[in-house]
Amino acid sequence: MSVSDDIPAWQVLADVLLQCEALVCRLGDGLEPRDFAGLYVGEDDVQRVLAGLPGLGAPEPEQVKVVRAALAPHMTAAGSAFADHLRGDSVFARVCRVAGLAPRDAMVLALLAAVDASPQRGRLVAYVQDNVQVPRLTMATLIRILGEPVAPSLGPGGALRGAALVETSEDGPWAGRTFWPAARVSWALAGDDSPDPGLPAATRRVGTTSESGAPPELLLATGADAATRFAAVAARCPGRGLLVCRCPATPGEWAAVVREAVLGDRVVVLEVDAPLDAEAAARIADADRLTWVLSSAGELPLNTLPRRGWSELRLDSALAGPVDWERVLGIGPDPAFPLTRDQLPLVAAAVGGDPERVADGVRRLAGGHLDQLAVRVRPQRTMTDLVLPTDQSAQITELIARCRLRSTVYQEWGFSPLPSTGVVALFSGPSGTGKTLAAEVLAGELGLDLYKIDLSSVVSKYIGETEKNLERIFQAASAGELVLFFDEADALFGKRSEVSSAHDRYANVEVAYLLQRLETYQGIVVIATNLQRNIDDAFLRRISVAVDFEAPDEPHRKLIWQQAFPSTAPVGDLDLDFLARQFRITGGIIRNAALGAAFLAAAHDGKVTMERVVLAIKREFQKLGRLRTEAEFGPYYNLVKGDDDAAPAR
Repeated sequence: MSVSDDIPAWQVLADVLLQCEALVCRLGDGLEPRDFAGLYVGEDDVQRVLAGLPGLGAPEPEQVKVVRAALAPHMTAAGSAFADHLRGDSVFARVCRVAGLAPRDAMVLALLAAVDASPQRGRLVAYVQDNVQVPRLTMATLIRILGEPVAPSLGPGGALRGAALVETSEDGPWAGRTFWPAARVSWALAGDDSPDPGLPAATRRVGTTSESGAPPELLLATGADAATRFAAVAARCPGRGLLVCRCPATPGEWAAVVREAVLGDRVVVLEVDAPLDAEAAARIADADRLTWVLSSAGELPLNTLPRRGWSELRLDSALAGPVDWERVLGIGPDPAFPLTRDQLPLVAAAVGGDPERVADGVRRLAGGHLDQLAVRVRPQRTMTDLVLPTDQSAQITELIARCRLRSTVYQEWGFSPLPSTGVVALFSGPSGTGKTLAAEVLAGELGLDLYKIDLSSVVSKYIGETEKNLERIFQAASAGELVLFFDEADALFGKRSEVSSAHDRYANVEVAYLLQRLETYQGIVVIATNLQRNIDDAFLRRISVAVDFEAPDEPHRKLIWQQAFPSTAPVGDLDLDFLARQFRITGGIIRNAALGAAFLAAAHDGKVTMERVVLAIKREFQKLGRLRTEAEFGPYYNLVKGDDDAAPAR
């Protein structure tokens, strides 16, 4: 037998070892595997075992020496070629080096992989083991072939199992358990570099398979956004393949990640959004032949890190820079869209790479996440629809200018944006005084969508869930091209309470989180409350503009009444002076009353008359539990004083 140049040296070595063992076994009985071999133990089997343990055939020692001596030159040649092969650049040699396999480990892997690659070798193994049902090598057979224990290679802490290159049966006696290479290993040795199907969902392989020779390390990439962290890691590991995935959730996923990294000598980049659990830390510590990167937005607690040395890469800015904008969209950065490196490619994909439609892409980006927690309002009304006293109207105009001209003040004029360039507005006042309308007008004047936050879907009784929901909102809105509107936010932004229970303590944690998030948010937030005194003082210090909405006076009430009826509505002769003078109500109630009168008119195919408007006001008073007095209703009091009022005249 000679070493062939056409067959890899690791397969030649396996063939020599298997041939030697087959010849030794044939000396013992000279029989082909029996029908139903391994299904029963016959008398001949017992005699052979008793004749000389260990071993199946138990040939005479002198006979074995003759066989081994005859094959010794072939064994020496195969062993020498195998040693040279391990120093080469083949897939097998590279895997052995990356996994840190000792020569004995590499020999075991060669045997297992060669048997798995050839049905003929499987038949030979079945003959050696005298069992046609076991064409894979057992622990006992491996020990017999190699002449020494192989548990250090194949045990739970062995190099081959630790690198997830070999799998084993999970039941039966230890000596009888079978071993085989993982399917991904066999594919790789056959020239197929398809990714392991057991990898966590959405795993990415970046860069080509290569062998770097770089020492393994544990790197913490902290801060910014995922795209920025990835770019920093790629720059830190030039020329190396990267395996980017979420933290594995099952033992199978962990094994697939380790195996894929070993086969391609890839740096494993784990995107983690929570501290590592004990199993994850142990898995990373055990796979110390690999370079691991833990990529996270915040710092990971020290007591959760794997027990191995580490270094940290701290990143600050997550915003896409001029180079990013030029690369993705072919234009310079637009200060109106403070997109992160993560968000910019998503926006570009949404608009088909058209730089003229960036605004549409940004709206689509935010909407996909915010629509689950907020109600989108596409503004329809303008400043002409907002009836406010002169001072409050001027404040709204100033707020619009503040939002629109941030880039001029902060970037061109050099004013400090600390703590951020974001704008937080507080609208306070009784219900119906125009707070929601003002928020819509603000968004409309800026050409943005308004997202009204549904607090019932945000605030959770479960610890940590409220912060997670709020973080989802702020992250989705971080592109900046929308207005976040927290309506009736007293419960969420209220005064922090004295700590008298665990619930109070946690409620204060939620408040503290909101303070921090508002301070760093770069976009526009409007907070509406019925009573400003209910708002925590710490929030007030973070307010950019505060507008106090009051109930309208008589001239403004008349103006609201005038605007409440469209020009196309069948409106009769209405005494607007009487309505504005007699009923001290808010704009919201006025609009509801006007709408109610319109439906009364439509139900009777008539006009909107004073009687119908007065009846609609009565219904609004009933909703509010407000008394109806003769002083207010005057000549119309008889129409509204009883519970069985007659229908209005047609």
